[in-house]
Amino acid sequence: MPNAIDLLREDHEKVKDLFQHFEGMESGDKREIVATTLHELAIHTTVEEEIFYPAARKALQETDEETDLIDEAWEEHHVVKLLAAELKKMRAGDKRYDAKFTVLAESVKHHIEEEEGELFPKLEGHLDENLGEKMIARKEKLQKRPVTSAKSRNAKSNTGSTENKRNQSRRSKGRGTGGGRRKRA
Repeated sequence: MPNAIDLLREDHEKVKDLFQHFEGMESGDKREIVATTLHELAIHTTVEEEIFYPAARKALQETDEETDLIDEAWEEHHVVKLLAAELKKMRAGDKRYDAKFTVLAESVKHHIEEEEGELFPKLEGHLDENLGEKMIARKEKLQKRPVTSAKSRNAKSNTGSTENKRNQSRRSKGRGTGGGRRKRA
């Protein structure tokens, strides 16, 4: 039976490896590493927020432990989501792209240290044995969603804006010239 904490540690290692790979790149297509990292983080945070944190809070309350670490973890997720949303709107060549990803990495690494160093030890042996299975099932559903890179998002948004401009242009041509208006007889 999979252990919930071990599953989260595996996710942590995967994301830390992606951060290290990004840091080691001097050039190349960083967009794909960023897109993969953001996808992995989205899956991880969803599983933690939907399944792990509620179970962890319950376990901590049952053992008379403070639940402040859970509240802090939620807020750290919030910060990661804000940075991720900003990165998704940027291009790899943008001036602060690398800096923003580095700040994201530092925030996530800090979050990992707190979870592994403070939260997980308090939870060892106090979590439902089926929690890992629930987490795996949810993760598998989330992994079926496609990873969208900045490149594909930009292509879609550019197409949409071009079509909108054409439609607006057609509508405005009809106005002001009397086109489309009927003369009264």
